[in-house]
Amino acid sequence: MQTGRSSSQGEGDSTGNFRLHMVTWNVGTAEPPSDVTSLLQLDSQDAVDLYVIGLQEVTATPLRFISDLAYDDSWSHAFMATLAPMGYVKVSSIRMQGLLLLLFSKLAHVPFIRDIQTTYTRTGIFGYWGNKGAVSVRLSFYGHMLCFLNCHLAAHMQYATQRVDEFEYILDTQDFHMHNTPHVLDHRVVFWFGDLNFRIADHGMHFLRSAINSNRLNLLWDRDQLTMMKKKEAFLQEFEEGPLSFKPTYKFDRGTENYDTSGKKRKPAWTDRILWRVKPEAPPPEQSETKLQDQGHDSLLKVSQDTYTCDMNYGVSDHKPVIATFRLELQKKCETPLVRVCAEEEWSADRDVIVAYSILEPFPSSTWDWIGLYKVGFKSAKDYVTYTWVKDDEISSSDELIKVYMSKEEIPLLGGEYILCYYSSNMQSIVGISDPFQVQESKAAIEQGLVPENINGLDKFTAN
Repeated sequence: MQTGRSSSQGEGDSTGNFRLHMVTWNVGTAEPPSDVTSLLQLDSQDAVDLYVIGLQEVTATPLRFISDLAYDDSWSHAFMATLAPMGYVKVSSIRMQGLLLLLFSKLAHVPFIRDIQTTYTRTGIFGYWGNKGAVSVRLSFYGHMLCFLNCHLAAHMQYATQRVDEFEYILDTQDFHMHNTPHVLDHRVVFWFGDLNFRIADHGMHFLRSAINSNRLNLLWDRDQLTMMKKKEAFLQEFEEGPLSFKPTYKFDRGTENYDTSGKKRKPAWTDRILWRVKPEAPPPEQSETKLQDQGHDSLLKVSQDTYTCDMNYGVSDHKPVIATFRLELQKKCETPLVRVCAEEEWSADRDVIVAYSILEPFPSSTWDWIGLYKVGFKSAKDYVTYTWVKDDEISSSDELIKVYMSKEEIPLLGGEYILCYYSSNMQSIVGISDPFQVQESKAAIEQGLVPENINGLDKFTAN
């Protein structure tokens, strides 16, 4: 029963370096490709800690959208199926019609991703259908407040000012039930990304294609509408962006690397973007210099971008996906999980089993908190085998240890390697994870000669 505390440093003493991999892609109602390895750069030598994936124009016909509300959509399935075997868990997602935002984390970080909240804003067709707008996820990552904002703004060349107005409206209207970060810009770091739909102004088609084909992209930068609008709007100047050293990602003939050859012949543009903003430090002026240094050390968080590019290998959409990787260097404000949880004694489906847990740090627990049993390599918090309510199924309690039971009827007959996770309903996150442990094969499984058969991703049991 490990506490999760660093072996050499006290609470909040260590600095962590984390790698964030972000993707934005307007998928043009297409189904996911068979392989997303390149998109996630899984062959890279550098291990990724967090994946954040923002999609636009996911298929959202009424019947399909209702189906996706009941079951995860095909894009979520594709990313979960690829990342789960690599040790990543989907910790949050939000869908608003065609907008989808997914956040995955290495399992080790999951107990330190807390206070997760999501929200959305509609801007398209008078705000009713939600074909344009924004979805966001906010969270605390080792005590630092991050917000990820996936947008799909108004299209067409002439609406640059409207796009800025829409973004300002999104920032004004999105709020969270957090006293310290009620609005998007209150967060320590905000990542703003999506199909922002800014175009390249003034230049004709011949000049655009000549500059792109000769790789003289710098000739186009000063007429990029977002770059132009940043010079006019002070609030946009707070957002940073890497150099546009990759080809414009819109608009392509599907399945090719050829820009639009249809009758419309849309001009190429950097519509798909990833920007970030670090909240400026504004300490009270009366504080002493020593206190300011201490405060700066306590809130240390540095963001640096390693890569900013597009992936031309994917042709299912008329947009190419844009990828950015970041390094987050931060002072860990928490290194102990809120809950320590473990399996007591030997587990099998031959008898009821006991889960023991301890509260290590105070947090707003709820009667709706539960502990789930998960197979090692699980995809998301909903991917449990079974669960127990921490209050309703409690069998003993002391100041240091609380025990709850799980019925033998819910324990896998064939056994295998599993973990237990404590889920906080108020924080919308897993706040404690056990070490992996073995569930033994039950006597019934041995007597009946049961063997696992994988059906639709689930282990069903059939007689051998």
